[in-house]
Amino acid sequence: MSFRKGSVAAHVVMGLLAIYFLLPFWWLLVAATKDNTGLFQSASLWFSDFHLIDNLRILFGQDGGVYLTWLRNSAFYAVVSGVGATVISALAGYAFAKLRFPGRNALFALLLGLIMVPATALVLPTYLLMSQANLVDTIWAVILPSLLNPFGVYLLRVYVHDSIPDEMLEAARIDGAGEFRVFTSVALPAMKPALVTVLLFSMVASWNNFFLPLVMLSDDQLYPLTVGLRAWYMSAIMGNGGAATFSVIVTGALVAIVPLIVAFLMLQRYWRGGLTIGSVK
Repeated sequence: MSFRKGSVAAHVVMGLLAIYFLLPFWWLLVAATKDNTGLFQSASLWFSDFHLIDNLRILFGQDGGVYLTWLRNSAFYAVVSGVGATVISALAGYAFAKLRFPGRNALFALLLGLIMVPATALVLPTYLLMSQANLVDTIWAVILPSLLNPFGVYLLRVYVHDSIPDEMLEAARIDGAGEFRVFTSVALPAMKPALVTVLLFSMVASWNNFFLPLVMLSDDQLYPLTVGLRAWYMSAIMGNGGAATFSVIVTGALVAIVPLIVAFLMLQRYWRGGLTIGSVK
């Protein structure tokens, strides 16, 4: 009886948490269907007149279709930064887990310390570095800092250490494979679930990145969606002529999360592969 009560309580708690996390998305979905008047005068969490199609038409035509440019920029930043950060994290995580070199423990301790440093605290020194390299107001000012993912290195280091036996690597070395061949042919296939996790985390972080591109970029043709929608929002609250209305900005925010949902749905199947692909016989 107590087991059933505990199960019911767990389901109730999970249901409440699901509502808590889905409520902002529901509000965004409902708000995107309203015009500017309905957004402020109708019930916040329920539909009124349906204006989603009109909002989408205005969204993609606003300011000469600049939203599509921002969408492409966000996709480019997310894919390049995500893939690059995953590759670097995989190489570093494997090295920390399976290779022996001087200063390994000290470097890994430093890496753990970097995880605790807020990303916003690094924006100013990063800006100074990019300024010295004449990279401010270029795509590289956004991409290069995003290639370093200390948490991804830590996650892959732990994964490789626990899921890939040393015997598998030694067998490949005995067969004459070089260290890079061991990594690509033996370790990398077994790291697939963790690699997908790091890739998704890196892409989402880059897609949602706001403060770094806000500081680095002044050309609105290089803006990602986060900075572009903020520019529209600032124009809307100041009432500038021709500025986007709040309903269009909300619709832009809804469209901005669709690629993330698609990415999760496409890549989630790779998490089902288990912790090891192959085994020691």
